[in-house]
Amino acid sequence: MDDRMEDAPAGAAKIAEMQRLTQRYLDKTILWVKARWCSLAVLLLLYATRVYLKQGFYVVTYGLGIYMLNLLINFLSPAVDPDQEDGPTLPTRDGEFRPFTRKLPEFKFWVAAFRATLTASFMTLFEVFDLPVFWPILLAYFILLLVLTMKDRVKHMIKHKYIPFSVGKQTYGELTKMKGGGKDSK
Repeated sequence: MDDRMEDAPAGAAKIAEMQRLTQRYLDKTILWVKARWCSLAVLLLLYATRVYLKQGFYVVTYGLGIYMLNLLINFLSPAVDPDQEDGPTLPTRDGEFRPFTRKLPEFKFWVAAFRATLTASFMTLFEVFDLPVFWPILLAYFILLLVLTMKDRVKHMIKHKYIPFSVGKQTYGELTKMKGGGKDSK
């Protein structure tokens, strides 16, 4: 492995080292789900504040919104389309338990959304990306796309009887609680 690194140009080796370092830090964030999503929310808030204060970059914001919508749809979609009859089916309550597998896992969704927001924020530093557009039309078109695609996704969920979210571990309430064996316990 070291022989390959010695043969590679210095720039390629530096890029590979930076990619490993980035991946190392990304791997450390896997357990911190709430912190990751809070950091994305803060980054989006900073981006929205910058766009609001600059009164521009509506095309960049529209592109970011469409990309995020695409990520959301892939996150809500099953990995295997149940409309195709061959292959595994979605989990149902009738048969054995099979977990819902997503087309886009949560971590990859977060990474892609974070990178897209960073890219859009970077683009707001350059006036060349501030194209003159009538933003209410972009907003109306985005809302139309959002409503139509989410309506289609909900119909798909109802048709195939699946919910893309797990609400946590099943508990059995009072059956699993242990009672002490002292004088006061009944």
